[in-house]
Amino acid sequence: MENAPASPYRDDIVISWPELHRDTRLLCHQLVEKGPFKGIIAIARGGLIPAALVARELEIRLVDTICASSYEAADDDSAQTMRKEVRILKGVEGDGEGYLLIDDLVDTGNTARVIRKLLPKAFFATIYAKPQGLEVVDLCVKQFAQDKWIYFPWDIDYQFVAPIKKKLDKA
Repeated sequence: MENAPASPYRDDIVISWPELHRDTRLLCHQLVEKGPFKGIIAIARGGLIPAALVARELEIRLVDTICASSYEAADDDSAQTMRKEVRILKGVEGDGEGYLLIDDLVDTGNTARVIRKLLPKAFFATIYAKPQGLEVVDLCVKQFAQDKWIYFPWDIDYQFVAPIKKKLDKA
């Protein structure tokens, strides 16, 4: 059996729905000063929910998507995925002038760089960023270390966890 490559992630960060909503609203407060915008272009899939929240807060009714694929699922049941070549599955017309480009996270920046070349005049905002991708975006509200794996609310399932004492009593 071949050895799997070591994971580049040291630990995980779980983003809750309230935290995502709060951070998106913080982003919106900063975006008000950067607009007005003609519309929003969400980077699907991660940018879809943040784009809906931003559209509501900024009262933007025109929302489009650019759809890209840059990850493939790992062979096991883990959430961590392997990066592959960025493919644009659906683009948008124009160079992005007057539009707000939204994503949830810029990680290595590979996908963001490809999309930035297609829409160089869009204002690019993400909720979260890591160092390798930070220079690609115009605005983000929170930064994480490169070696953190980020779980978004749509990636996780909330479950009951027994109190620590009960777990220790069973051992």
